[in-house]
Amino acid sequence: MSSAVIPEDRYEIRLSGSGGQGIILAAFILAEAAGLVHGRHVCQTQSYGPAARGGTCRAEVVISSQPIDYPRVIQLDMLLAMNQASCDAFFADFKPHGLLLVDSTLVTQIPSRRVIALPFTRIARETTGSELAANMAALGAISRCCPLVTATGLEAALAARVPADSKSMNRKAFRAGAAAARLIDLTALPSSILPEEEEV
Repeated sequence: MSSAVIPEDRYEIRLSGSGGQGIILAAFILAEAAGLVHGRHVCQTQSYGPAARGGTCRAEVVISSQPIDYPRVIQLDMLLAMNQASCDAFFADFKPHGLLLVDSTLVTQIPSRRVIALPFTRIARETTGSELAANMAALGAISRCCPLVTATGLEAALAARVPADSKSMNRKAFRAGAAAARLIDLTALPSSILPEEEEV
């Protein structure tokens, strides 16, 4: 599929981390916001490493205003990497102007200058007292960077998906992540995600 013609409004996101970081839940919420709240076509797929908890996992969300004929990533618009192993494993298949989003608490070796590095784990811990909401802090940042979903839509999908007793915690982390991303000037980032020596 790498040679396929990709519709201009097809937006592809890969979320990655380790089992137990809530990657799949974050992908569900993102897909539901795009599809149920914003009325777009969406496909969501997922895969796990050798261990469900602790092993590397990834989930992919493809969003479009048109029916989606291929559900997997062709060329990424955004990669979320919640730890170093997932950044190393899944940093590939980007569009030239793709964006890398990392949890700088756990990712220290960053392969591109076109990156938003925010400490999602630390943000969740300081905001809610629990690192378990780091995935929601990352979703908050995604709401500021992905043009096809809004913070309002993602927060509505979050409220509908998470258990009632954790709704307040997750909402706090989401809003803190969105606020942190709001401070980043996306226009100041390099135009290409490729290392300078690889740019044509």
